[in-house]
Amino acid sequence: MRNLMGRRSFAGIVGAALLLVASSALTAGAQTVKNGVFVPPPVATYTEKFEIYGGLLFMNGQAGQNLPKRYNMGGGEGMFTWYVTPKWGVAGDFRWAGGTTPVNPGAQVYDIQTRPFVSQTIGMGGVQYRLAHNKHAALQLHALAGVTNGNFSHSTHGLDPLVTTGMYRNGSAPMGVVGGSIDLNRSARWAVRLSPEMIFEHFGTETREFISISGGVLYRFGKR
Repeated sequence: MRNLMGRRSFAGIVGAALLLVASSALTAGAQTVKNGVFVPPPVATYTEKFEIYGGLLFMNGQAGQNLPKRYNMGGGEGMFTWYVTPKWGVAGDFRWAGGTTPVNPGAQVYDIQTRPFVSQTIGMGGVQYRLAHNKHAALQLHALAGVTNGNFSHSTHGLDPLVTTGMYRNGSAPMGVVGGSIDLNRSARWAVRLSPEMIFEHFGTETREFISISGGVLYRFGKR
């Protein structure tokens, strides 16, 4: 119970910090008053060389190859993109997500919860393509590939998660995503991003497909 409360507190702190950043971003782009006249924020020109994105993440997965049900995870994502050309960028992406998963009924014999906590730490790199844009919004496509490290023994009391629950053993696996993002501009540099994706992951003996969606704040900087 204490561990669960700690995780919830940590998630609450992270969520509050991200909401504070988002609030600051929106405030930064708001209209200002000059000599009694409302002055609109600068228009987005997409001439910046770099973008940095941070947001909250939802994704699903499967904690064991033979487990009958998938599980949901929540966490955070950070992405840095260097636009080598006005349309093509090179991206690095880091994510962490955790959640509780259903397991085999026999886990209770080992005094393991029916829905133990599991987590994934993910690092990927790839490309991003700016498909279309105007002063209000931009649409991107991206493809990333890398590695996910799964920790499936948080709640197994040091016992083998495969034997006791049917979950995977702790370890790393290849992972890739394809997806897109829409940026709703608040100013020339600040935007709010929504990004849905398809996930491809290879824990076990086969590649499986899952979904992911994140939302957060984008900041552009560095003139080309």
